[in-house]
Amino acid sequence: MTDHADSSPKCRFCATPLVHSLVDLGATPLANAYVDPERAPERDPVYPLHARVCANCFLVQVEDAVPAEEIFSDYAYFSSYSASWVEHARRYAEAMTARLGLGAESFVVEVASNDGYLLRHFRDLGIPHLGIEPAANVAAVARAEGIDTEVAFFGRETAQTIRARYRPADLIAANNVMAHVPDLNDFVAGFKALLADEGVITVEFPHLLRLIEDVQFDTIYHEHYSYFSLLTAEKILAAHGLRIFDVEKLPTHGGSLRIFATHADNASHVDGPGLAAVRAEEAAAAMDDLKTYQAFPARVAGLKADLLALLNRLKAEGHSVAAYGAAAKGNTLLNHFGIGTDLVSYVVDRNPAKQGRLMPGSRLPIRPPEEIARTRPDYVLILPWNLKDEIMEQMAHIRDWGGRFIIPVPSVRIL
Repeated sequence: MTDHADSSPKCRFCATPLVHSLVDLGATPLANAYVDPERAPERDPVYPLHARVCANCFLVQVEDAVPAEEIFSDYAYFSSYSASWVEHARRYAEAMTARLGLGAESFVVEVASNDGYLLRHFRDLGIPHLGIEPAANVAAVARAEGIDTEVAFFGRETAQTIRARYRPADLIAANNVMAHVPDLNDFVAGFKALLADEGVITVEFPHLLRLIEDVQFDTIYHEHYSYFSLLTAEKILAAHGLRIFDVEKLPTHGGSLRIFATHADNASHVDGPGLAAVRAEEAAAAMDDLKTYQAFPARVAGLKADLLALLNRLKAEGHSVAAYGAAAKGNTLLNHFGIGTDLVSYVVDRNPAKQGRLMPGSRLPIRPPEEIARTRPDYVLILPWNLKDEIMEQMAHIRDWGGRFIIPVPSVRIL
């Protein structure tokens, strides 16, 4: 579990040498580097994907082997293609408007606002808003929908510019973006710089406790530089003069946290019950003990053995298998497990930007969802297992020909 300290990378929050491994997934392609068929003969560039845990602050992280600009400046992920995610955003907008008393005099800023999937709900409520989105191609979609959007990477400098050009933010929303940031300290300093005196920040991220307990190794990829517990999030925000005062547990992404934070010296937001509850849960799980992280590689190896055994058995029996969801987590799983077109024929996805391309590494062709009904596979492997209920409902017609679903995480199951 320990590497040589002298050659180790440093923790991106506290600069402690990272000598403890969580799991080494080898060298893999970028999870969202979808391949155009005309360049299919080329080999995909691969980068090391090794998650380590800091012995000081317990931040789990991968090295930023690939610059963020290379990943996020032209991006293939559009939030609006997930109906459940759009509904999650609508509920959030309504809940925050009620909880914080937001209205026409308020200012809401979303960091990494993608295609405007969330801010459109604030727009519909008549609340002034601004999106900050680094991917110009995605920001253009938001602007076309009438969502004010600045194309920029968020950090202290961007925050100061936005504050001067507009005004301080009463609410800053940052959903599933903090994991994507190489310079974590600059990013969180941006929250501090942009937030109004009485303002609130909400940050959503997959909960590291769930990643470990449910063997969610496939949520580890190059775009996710960091993996957070509440324990670590409190340390990071406190270092920048911010205080977490409440926490909500969410079902999204296999189990996430939504933290509520404000300026450390702002007494107007009292601690909510969720804060103590999640602190207690993490204490019970010993998230501040390196032993908690040590058994993870063996559990990943067990999943790999189980899924490969199933797919090889189905192949030997003459069954056909397709996959649903050209998701980043699917690429981590396919590449780490060595699954290619010999075991899975193709993958379908609702996103037209991915259709007609190939999955990086595995080279599975990506087709529209209608391909399932056309080819009638015996089994459909659901790669974004966190959306399995939504996908099984959309694909319920596979039961017409006796088709069944395979769920790979947290254990291999046929449904």
